[in-house]
Amino acid sequence: MYGRRDVWAGRQREVSDLIQSCLVNAWGLPEDKRFHRFLLMDADDFVCPARSERYLIIEVICFTGRSEAAKRALIREIYATSGYDPQDVEITIIEMPRANWGIRGVPADELDLSYKVEV
Repeated sequence: MYGRRDVWAGRQREVSDLIQSCLVNAWGLPEDKRFHRFLLMDADDFVCPARSERYLIIEVICFTGRSEAAKRALIREIYATSGYDPQDVEITIIEMPRANWGIRGVPADELDLSYKVEV
């Protein structure tokens, strides 16, 4: 997540809980499968003149395999449940093959996952 420090600092748990509940509902991720990063910037470092100071960029970086319907469902779920002005929220889903990830000492395509990626 990217946003202005003066707006989003102290609200990381709120945003994390929102995104996690949407991932659980839309994609069936386990509740405890949570890895969220916040990159909060000073106002001068986050230039987006067509948006308000509450502008928030949400990037979901994930394994390849979700259907277009599942990706649309996640995007709709975030907009529907956030309560944030849709003009102030941008969502990007970035997919990579599991072989491009290293997790717990091995390439991710060698991991036995506790959840389905192909939804």
